[in-house]
Amino acid sequence: MSDTVRVVLADDERMVRTALRVILDAEPDLEVVGEAATGTEAVSVVRELRPEVVLMDVRMPEIDGIRATERILGSMPEPPRIVVVTTFENDSYVYDALRVGASGFLLKRAAAEELVQAVRLVARSDSLLFPAAVRALAAEHAARRPAAPPPWATRLTEREADVLRLMATGLTNAEIAGRMGVGAATVKTHVASVLAKTGARDRTQAVIAAYESGFIAPG
Repeated sequence: MSDTVRVVLADDERMVRTALRVILDAEPDLEVVGEAATGTEAVSVVRELRPEVVLMDVRMPEIDGIRATERILGSMPEPPRIVVVTTFENDSYVYDALRVGASGFLLKRAAAEELVQAVRLVARSDSLLFPAAVRALAAEHAARRPAAPPPWATRLTEREADVLRLMATGLTNAEIAGRMGVGAATVKTHVASVLAKTGARDRTQAVIAAYESGFIAPG
């Protein structure tokens, strides 16, 4: 990834896209490279421009943000990080988007500073975006499903299992390293192994898998 994070905005409201563009383009390390007004257009624009981050409205014409996210992530060898944008954080659409591969979500009422920080955070992929809310969503939905022993759990080493539990709290690699008394490079290796063994695309999907499988108990 270059020093500048390239972003695509997908929202059916032009005024929303304009406002987001003004905020992001004011930052020296962020650049809006494209826009889309429908879910179908979002898929096409992202495939063409290959940004690092996509801000995806949940409800859009033609196909919604969830299906657009699924199509993007399923059709690109190195897909972008996708942040779904929603009005309500407990919206079932948000959880569905996380389950199909979105890296996090952002509320439409978020302040400009939160927007900028969110884009930078998911681009680095070093922590969960709004970890408390992600954990609450995962726990709420996992509680409605019977917990089944995850097939990957027995393949995790003790250290990897500890790393996954700490990932779920939203700690960065550096914070996990400090907690475990190891180097950051060691934690990065453990995180990569956890993602591979759980079949997760990124930290968010690993945490969702941990809750849904019962590896981490809700609450």
